[in-house]
Amino acid sequence: MMIDAILWDYDGTMINSVPKNISVTRAIIEEVAPRLSGINIPDILSSPSKYQAANHAAENWRDLYLNHYGLTVEEADAAGHLWHSHQMANKTQVSAFDGIVDTVRSLGHVPQGICSQNSAENIQQVLSDNDIDQHIDQIVGYDDVPYNSQKPAPDSGLLCLTRMFPSSDTITMLYIGDHEADTIFARNIQKALGTDATVLAVSVTYSGAKPDSWTTKPDWIIDAPAELIERLNHLL
Repeated sequence: MMIDAILWDYDGTMINSVPKNISVTRAIIEEVAPRLSGINIPDILSSPSKYQAANHAAENWRDLYLNHYGLTVEEADAAGHLWHSHQMANKTQVSAFDGIVDTVRSLGHVPQGICSQNSAENIQQVLSDNDIDQHIDQIVGYDDVPYNSQKPAPDSGLLCLTRMFPSSDTITMLYIGDHEADTIFARNIQKALGTDATVLAVSVTYSGAKPDSWTTKPDWIIDAPAELIERLNHLL
């Protein structure tokens, strides 16, 4: 089996962005929902472990804001519009997970893209800081697709593929993520492309995901980025 493309999730898969995401989210909530700021800040935002648990439980960022933080629909809409500017202004440091930089570089011969609910410009900056931006062909962020088309809807994946290939009807690809919604996302891309394409869902566990407990199971589970290279070598 030859792999034509590898698409990545970003948060929790390539980059440990939890500290920055907590900081950005707290600032946004203080602006759009001051009733939930200060001592009333959602408990989920009080620690990285609580944030990660909620993030893995939520379907997407809107679900997180509405049903885990307690924002109204209007407040969540306002928060979505503020995410980019707060991301770019916030200077909290983030880091790539151990082995990600080497893995992305090792896969440089395969077209690679990112489909994320983070800001595309923010992702580009972090990739550049880690000197792997030249290995990522396309980035589709939350601001590239409508709110009602966010993951796990397939739209961002299809957009990424359209930007990368003249046609993806017969493509064989991986989508790598850390969330059950990422696996559902891969399945939805498969449905949209049809039976002549092959979309393998890969789940990573190194940021705390527990794929064995999910209803929708991935095709592969990896505990470290380097295992991806081993898996792909076995296909050749």
